[in-house]
Amino acid sequence: MTPRHSLSLKISLLAFLNFVLLAIVLYVFVRVQFRLDLGSVLFTPARDRMLSVSRLLALQLPEEPSSKWTDSLAQYSSNYGVQLYLFSNRDRQLAGPAVELPREVSDWIARDSFPHHHEQEHRPGPPPIGSHPPLFFTRAGQPPEFWAGIPIPLWTQNHADPLHCTVVWRFAAFWTNPFFFDYRPWLAVLLAIIAVSVACWFPLIRGLTRTITQMTRATGQIAEGHFEIALSTRRRDELGQLSESINRMAQRLSQYVHGQRRFLSDIAHELCSPVARMQVAVGILEQRTEERALAYVKDVGEELTHMSGLINELLSFSKAQIGPAKTELAKVNVAEVARRVVEREGSPDARIETAIDEGLQVVAQPDYLYRSLANLVRNAVRYAASGGPILISASNGKSTVSIAVTDHGPGLPEEELENVFKPFYRPEFARQRDTGGAGLGLAIVRSCVEACGGVVACRNLVPHGLAVEIQLPAPELP
Repeated sequence: MTPRHSLSLKISLLAFLNFVLLAIVLYVFVRVQFRLDLGSVLFTPARDRMLSVSRLLALQLPEEPSSKWTDSLAQYSSNYGVQLYLFSNRDRQLAGPAVELPREVSDWIARDSFPHHHEQEHRPGPPPIGSHPPLFFTRAGQPPEFWAGIPIPLWTQNHADPLHCTVVWRFAAFWTNPFFFDYRPWLAVLLAIIAVSVACWFPLIRGLTRTITQMTRATGQIAEGHFEIALSTRRRDELGQLSESINRMAQRLSQYVHGQRRFLSDIAHELCSPVARMQVAVGILEQRTEERALAYVKDVGEELTHMSGLINELLSFSKAQIGPAKTELAKVNVAEVARRVVEREGSPDARIETAIDEGLQVVAQPDYLYRSLANLVRNAVRYAASGGPILISASNGKSTVSIAVTDHGPGLPEEELENVFKPFYRPEFARQRDTGGAGLGLAIVRSCVEACGGVVACRNLVPHGLAVEIQLPAPELP
C-alpha cells in the first residue's frame, strides 16, 4: 500500500519550516536589537551606487559643453537600464529627454537642499564620515514608477559658484534591475544554505526511509506467509532494535507454522493405517452380517469412507503446505495439463470445455499445476454442473499467464470470496455432507499456486457464475 504522504517528504517540509522560522526569529531579533530594517539594508547598496554615478556626472559634465550633457546622460541611462534627467533647483530641465515630473518630485527639487557657499568655506577638511547628500526616493506617476533625486554641484567655467542641480532617476522596476539589486550574492547564500541543509538532513532522511521501507516489505512478506527474511541489524538505534525484533518474530513464526504443518501431516499419515484396517474389517463384516443388520454396517462403511476422504485431503493439504524447501519449477504446457484434468474429472452430468492455445506455457511445478486445476474443476462440477458448461481458459499477458476456471453456478457472497481459500472454510450452503467437502480444496489450490510463485483469486460473474483465476509466471523469451 502506497502512503499518502511519504515520511521523507514530511521530514523535508519540517526542515524547511524550521529554517523559515529561524530566519523570522533572526530578522525580528536584528530589527529590535540593532534597529535595522531589511528594506533599508537591501536599499543601501543601491543608494550607494546611485550616489557614485551622480558624483561621476558632477565631475564629467563640467568638462563638456552643455549641448552634450543629454548625450552623456543617455549613455549612462543605457548602461544602467534607467532614465536620467538633470534639473536645476529652480525646476528647470538642463539635460535629458523632455519630461513632466510628478508633483512630489518637482516639489522636492524646488527646495534648496545644499548648504550655502559661505558655510562650505569655513568647513575645513573632508566631509564627516557617513555624510552624503540628501536623496529623494518615491513611487509616483501613472503608471506608477520609481523616482529618485540626488543633488549635485556643477562647477562650470562660466560661474564662480557651482550650479545647484539634481540628477533625477526614473525606472520601472527595482528588484529586477541588476544595478539596484544584485540577486547573485543572495542566490549564492541561498544555494549554500540549501547545500548545507541537504548535507545535514539527506543522510538522516535517506537512512530512515530506507530502513522503514525494508521493514514494510518484510512485514508484508510475513503477512503473506513468507518467513524467510533477514533484515539488516547494523543500525545501533531504535530502528536497529526493531529490525532485530522482526527477524526474531519471523523465525519464531516460521518454526511455529512449520511445526504445526508437520504435526498435521503426521496425524493424517498415522490415521491412514487404522482407517484402512477398519474399512477392510467392515467389508468382511458386511459379507457375514444378516440382512436385518446390513443397513447399520453400510452406514459404518459410509462413515469410514468419508473419514478416509477427509484424511486424504489432509495429506494433500499438508504436502502442499510443507513441500520441498525449494520447489523445482519448469516450463509446463497448459493445454496438456487441462486435457488430463478433463479426462479425470469429467462426468456424464458435467460438460467441461477448454479454450487454451496449444503452445501456451507457464513456469510451474507440473504436479502442483495439475492438482490446482483438478481441485478447481472438481469444485465446479460439484456445485455448478447443472448450470451450464464449465470452461477452462488461458490468456498470455506481458509477464504472466492467466488460467481461469469459470462456471454458471450460483457464485459466492461477496464477503466470502477471500475466505474460501482458508483451510476448513466452507460457505453455509456447502456444509452438508452430500454437497460439501472438508473445505480444503481451494486451500490446496492456493498453497500449490503460491509454491509456484503465482497468485489465485476468485470473482463472481454477471449475471451469475464464478471465475477462479490463477496467475503464474510466463517463460522468458529467448
